[in-house]
Amino acid sequence: MRYNHILFDLDGTLTDPREGITKAVRYALGQHGIHVNDLSELESFIGPPLQTTFTEKYHFSEAEAWGAVLSYREYYKDTGLYENEVYGGIRELLDLLLSQGRRLYVATSKPTVFAETVLEHFQLSAYFSMVCGSELDGTRSAKTEIIQHVLDTCRIQPPAAVMIGDRKHDLIGARNCGIHSIAAGYGYGSEEELAACEPTYYYKTVDEMLRSFASLAV
Repeated sequence: MRYNHILFDLDGTLTDPREGITKAVRYALGQHGIHVNDLSELESFIGPPLQTTFTEKYHFSEAEAWGAVLSYREYYKDTGLYENEVYGGIRELLDLLLSQGRRLYVATSKPTVFAETVLEHFQLSAYFSMVCGSELDGTRSAKTEIIQHVLDTCRIQPPAAVMIGDRKHDLIGARNCGIHSIAAGYGYGSEEELAACEPTYYYKTVDEMLRSFASLAV
């Protein structure tokens, strides 16, 4: 095995959170006078730190973006969090990795408390040695900080670790921390976005990823 420590992104990698996140963003925008009918227009919010995307997509000021994040949480914490589903094949992949003696971690830009609730709800918590996300006050939201926190806390040597994620932030964060990366092509990052980051591996489907791990190619 090349990697004994596997870090997973959550949204778009372990679970498909499209409905809950886009509805929560639509609610938040509505609270700020912006009305969006087509939820597909809001899929760019899946993965990156919310405050960053509100700023980049709608040109919010820092204060407006933070206010939008708080509005988002009003919907998400009670409803949107559960409008979510585990990707097919993920449980089999996690079972395989544990059976091979690997240790698994979640590294997500989602606040840790929400990530833990999602994993508990879908009975995935037991697979992971650590769940690391952002803080509710917005600190430690950059993916590089999150990945590095996992490596430092668990005393993981970079050559023994790989980050799996579906957006450029996951792959860039991995590179910044000196670890290899796996692009999850079934998530929300386009093939162009992911290829531009030159991931160590690219898998279009969960099954393709599972077969590669099963063969001990990674």
